[in-house]
Amino acid sequence: MAVESRGDQDTDEAYLYPQERLLVARAVSKRRREFTAARVCARRAMEKLGVPPQPVLTGERGAPVWPDGLAGSMTHCDGYRAAALVRAADLASLGIDAEPHAPLPDGVFGTIALPAEQDRHRALSAARPAVHFDRLLFSAKESVYKAWFPLTRAWLDFSEADIELTAEPGQDTRGRFHARLLVPGPLVGGVRVSAFRGSWLVRDGLVLSAVAVPHH
Repeated sequence: MAVESRGDQDTDEAYLYPQERLLVARAVSKRRREFTAARVCARRAMEKLGVPPQPVLTGERGAPVWPDGLAGSMTHCDGYRAAALVRAADLASLGIDAEPHAPLPDGVFGTIALPAEQDRHRALSAARPAVHFDRLLFSAKESVYKAWFPLTRAWLDFSEADIELTAEPGQDTRGRFHARLLVPGPLVGGVRVSAFRGSWLVRDGLVLSAVAVPHH
């Protein structure tokens, strides 16, 4: 279940639970607005799942702590916030990310992309110049990390997942990706996971990516 929020909607801190308000008491205004709107999205997703709204606190490495029985992810960028939730019985983990559909700042792509990813990027960009595949790769890696962390409680570096992006035939605005893990993957249902799969979308000036990890 996914819920989105745009602009200055849902940024009033009155929406926060007291425990949540404490987490951003010393944060700058922009951070507080993003934090608030993302949690409003999360609670609306809870309601759609038939779950009573509850606080979403932060745990290790700032990851959201979801109520028992739920798996989810949140994201935000300028003017956009979203949350996606499922029942933990339906998926092992979930990761979403949103980024502006614009080129990465100079020098960033080389720090996040493996040589094979850089080779594929050149081919993709030549075939579909309307898509900023450098930003899309960054977003996909963020989604992979967000799905990885709840399963492992460990860091995953940009260099530890090799992501292959593909576009749907005849489409410049949507596609899928395959993330091959270059380190031992998590155990899900007793099965060692070696790769994640996800989808991407370019819409309204944004790059959106998502990873869903099924039970095995």
